[in-house]
Amino acid sequence: MNIILIIAAVALLFVVIALAEPVAERLRLPYTVALAAIGALLGIGAATLTATMGTRLPDEISALLALPIRSSVFLYALLPTLVFQVALGLDLRRMLDDWVPILVMAVLAVLAATAFVGGALVPFSQMSVLACFLVGAIVSTTDPSAVVSIFRGLAAPQRLARIVEGESLLNDAAAIALFGFFLTFVMAGVPNPTLHDAFIGLPVQVASGMLTGWIVAQVALFAMVMLAAWPLAQLSLSVAVPYATYLIADQLLGASGVVAVVFAGMTLNWAGPGRMSPGAWTNLREVWDLLAHWAGALIFVLASLLIPRLMADARLFDLFLVLVVVVAATVARMLMLWVLLPLLARLRLSPQVDQPYRVAILWGGLRGAVTLALALAVTENLRVPVDVRREVGILATGFTLFTLFGQGTTLRLLIRRLGLAKLAPLDVALSRQVIAVALQNVREEVAESVKEHGLSRDIARAEAKSFAARLDQAVELADESSDIGEKDRITLGLLALAGRERDLVLEAFREQEITPGRAQQMLTDADRLMEGTRAGGRTGYRRAARRALGRGRLHRVAVWLNNRLRISWLLALLTAHRFEILENQRILLKDLHGYIDSKIRRIHGRRVADLLHRLLTQREEEVEQALDALRLQYPGYAEEMERRFIRRLALRLEEREYDTLLEDGLIGRELHMTLRQSLGGARRRLNRRPRLDLAVQKSAMLRQMPALAGLDAAQLRMVQKRVATVYAQPGDVLIRKGDPARHVFFIASGAVEVEFASQVERLGRGEMFGQLGILTRRPRRAQVTAITHCTLLTLDEARFLDLLSRDATLREAVEKSTARRGLMEAAARVPPPEPAPVR
Repeated sequence: MNIILIIAAVALLFVVIALAEPVAERLRLPYTVALAAIGALLGIGAATLTATMGTRLPDEISALLALPIRSSVFLYALLPTLVFQVALGLDLRRMLDDWVPILVMAVLAVLAATAFVGGALVPFSQMSVLACFLVGAIVSTTDPSAVVSIFRGLAAPQRLARIVEGESLLNDAAAIALFGFFLTFVMAGVPNPTLHDAFIGLPVQVASGMLTGWIVAQVALFAMVMLAAWPLAQLSLSVAVPYATYLIADQLLGASGVVAVVFAGMTLNWAGPGRMSPGAWTNLREVWDLLAHWAGALIFVLASLLIPRLMADARLFDLFLVLVVVVAATVARMLMLWVLLPLLARLRLSPQVDQPYRVAILWGGLRGAVTLALALAVTENLRVPVDVRREVGILATGFTLFTLFGQGTTLRLLIRRLGLAKLAPLDVALSRQVIAVALQNVREEVAESVKEHGLSRDIARAEAKSFAARLDQAVELADESSDIGEKDRITLGLLALAGRERDLVLEAFREQEITPGRAQQMLTDADRLMEGTRAGGRTGYRRAARRALGRGRLHRVAVWLNNRLRISWLLALLTAHRFEILENQRILLKDLHGYIDSKIRRIHGRRVADLLHRLLTQREEEVEQALDALRLQYPGYAEEMERRFIRRLALRLEEREYDTLLEDGLIGRELHMTLRQSLGGARRRLNRRPRLDLAVQKSAMLRQMPALAGLDAAQLRMVQKRVATVYAQPGDVLIRKGDPARHVFFIASGAVEVEFASQVERLGRGEMFGQLGILTRRPRRAQVTAITHCTLLTLDEARFLDLLSRDATLREAVEKSTARRGLMEAAARVPPPEPAPVR
């Protein structure tokens, strides 16, 4: 096939891709269904033309009709692109909240579909049992692009959509790994896998694919950061990532190539925004959206061209077997939706899924290009028996046709019948009121513009009359919805407030006031605010706001590593992230008060606006308290962060001044570019956040301890080497009754509660506890519990007694502490200071 025919074929394919979108919109079909229909029609036309004309066709036309489409085209050229882009576009920080249901659904859904389909085929098919299970693995792959497009078109809860999107992506990776396992059983001349391969080899293959994807993505990201001055080079390198990952995993390491590509995309998705510039990351996402659109469309068209070839030998009994596969796969999916999901919801691991959404998920489980590609891989494999190749091709293709043309063409009708295409009554009422307020603002701004530009009054009056009619209609519709209760108005107001907070984060990110990594975290928190408000109103909003201020699972892991293993880098990194987020959040929350007065008050009234002001003020106070606690823990670092913020602000204002000078014509474009480039070095230096050194912070905390104020520099250095920093969260038990007394604690920040002899006492910053058990040499008689986030300095028994014998200030502090708690006999046992050695 010469180069001219290849170019002609590629051009024709892209024409088909371009025309499929308007055709799908016109026929109100999913885009993938339209692509499959066009591809199938082209395939049927090519097969008919070849059968009728035969050798009378010119050689060029015959070569074009016999386009060599192989499974390798799908698996090596197109599938990595599609899977990589889907992984690159996921909201991973939100998906971490639901990793349990996503993983369970992805793995168990594949296993269930494989088992049900394979078991249902065994009594009717002439194939071996393992070949039947191979069919089950092939048809268990859902199409990620179809699922994503369906749920983004629904007004489904975002959390439910995330679970379904994540499940559809990981579903493919799991199914392809299972497909490779069963394929070896039906191939002649290949040793069959053992139980060890099933239970050990397959998980190792998946795990090694995950590790490979992570390593390749980290290496690529490092290189992309080094190429920051060449954005086109960054984009070119990103295109190489999925293909290099797939080949290294699949060909060199024998790992799962698809799993490797998925984890490479997820790794780049997680780490990329924090290490690449905002512009470069935005360009990368846009380029990959386009590449994935082409790859997905080409997969569907090319796979659909094969439908006549794969179904050429179909018989009536084969159609019955296709029906068996359809019923078995449907029952397996129903088991997931009506048994497993409710069980996960009852265990509070998954959101409650309403009946209409379950039906939509069931009917929206479209199969497509991946299923056809795997079926093609079997039909091309000469080691697979001929009868197995024929039947696998027919069953997989027939099932795919049913999901695309049976489910896909009726999906929108089903969604309308289920009522999922309609806005909720609250959303309808809100949209009417928002439109009325927006049109009022437009009328005012148009009137000012007409006056400012001196336009014709007659024309302006005529246009104003026409616009007034539209405004009156909008106001009338808004008045019809005026019976919304105050509770619902509060919910709608909080939703608007959370949406505005998200917009402010994006604006600050574009202005480079917030680093990309922190911007993503703050966007995630804003999304949680919106979802919490939709689910629980004011209570849900408050709960989500407090969660944003709290410390998650990773922080608890970091604290454990620091407290137990003295590994502090992760805790330092997370603390620095938290510092930056709280500083930016404090500024954004102040700006939201103006939004309440200018927008929300006009829609929902003064009482709702006043309540929102109070809720916002409470959030500001909580953020300020969290910042104060960090300032107490890390005073030097807090000063550096504030200096950094002021410098970033000055740099942004300087850039804005240069832009204004350019717009006013006072400087030329060349000078403007030179001035902007001169600020590049300062921008890069500011993007490098100051390092949080916990050892330095420990020294600062020691100097702030009143009990250690009498130490000289040499003693302070000695204590710093011997003292350990411990971080505690509210509710952590620091000392239990009956435990042996081995450590004394100094409170650097936070507060603890001491329960002793039915009495409760609270201790705060600068105080100590735990010394009484050491002095009395008895087991602990009190229980000490952290009531806030605390930073504690701890010293073991031997070092504490040695220090106590040398420092009079510490001895005095211990005596005051024990006397205040009514234990003078313990104070009497404080060892007297030893005489200083003669030098």
